[in-house]
Amino acid sequence: MVGATEPAHITRLREMMPRSIFLLPGVGAQGGDPALLGAAFKPGPAAALVSSSRGIAGAPDPAAAAEDLRTTLWEISNA
Repeated sequence: MVGATEPAHITRLREMMPRSIFLLPGVGAQGGDPALLGAAFKPGPAAALVSSSRGIAGAPDPAAAAEDLRTTLWEISNA
């Protein structure tokens, strides 16, 4: 598990664990910025799982919040 609230550590952890799947909790209500998680996806789009429970459930429009997160993550995972 790699906290999305500490994106500065992701690059080094990815170097140490190039084939691991990262669980990235903390996006949304806890302050993690999905746009800063690109290093977690260096091996490819399936290299990380992002968790954003309160960030989606607590949004005025949860469906729109989930779609926005999906769009952002898809863009950075294919960069």
